[in-house]
This record gives sequence, C-alpha cells and structure tokens, in this order.
Amino acid sequence: MAAGETVFKKCAVCHIADTDKNKVGPSLNHLFGRTAGTHPDFAYSAAMKAAGTAGLVWDEATLRDYLHDPKLKVKGTKMVFVGLKDDGDITNLLAYLKQFSK
Repeated sequence: MAAGETVFKKCAVCHIADTDKNKVGPSLNHLFGRTAGTHPDFAYSAAMKAAGTAGLVWDEATLRDYLHDPKLKVKGTKMVFVGLKDDGDITNLLAYLKQFSK
C-alpha cells in the first residue's frame, strides 16, 4: 500500500480518500461501488453526471480505464489530470483506494 500512497500524492492536490470531504475534486472515500457523478455536495460536470446516469459505476475495471485516460473514458470530464500511463502505478493506486471503501 505504500506504493499506492506514493502514487496518490499526484491525486491529493484535488482529492482526499481517508475522509468523506470534497476538495477541488470529490472525495474518493467509499469510491468502489459508487455511481459516477453522485458524491453529495460536489459540482460534477454534466458529462460525469451523464456517465453515472448511463450506468458507470466505479470498480477496478472502470477506474483502471478512467485513470489511464480520464478524458477518453468520460468525454467532457472537468478533471484536468492527464492520467497514469504505468499499469503498475494504477494497480498500486487502486489497492490504496480500496482500503477506504470497506
């Protein structure tokens, strides 16, 4: 999990995972199993809300795709992060985030 925590530092500018508090981006606490665009009190893009309405639920596979290329997975997302290109970084990040979804 230490490797995932290191990768998360790239995300921590905008997100928090260990509490249910929004920052510039929505909280990632209890992310797994959450419908996209639905965390309370966060102003999502219309594209992210539409993705959730269309059935996008965050799990390992959907997050892996999104983290590789956010703008490809959800065209019109407000997230400016370009994505993670290293599969190992994504695997480590997902393991780190899972501990906050139990």
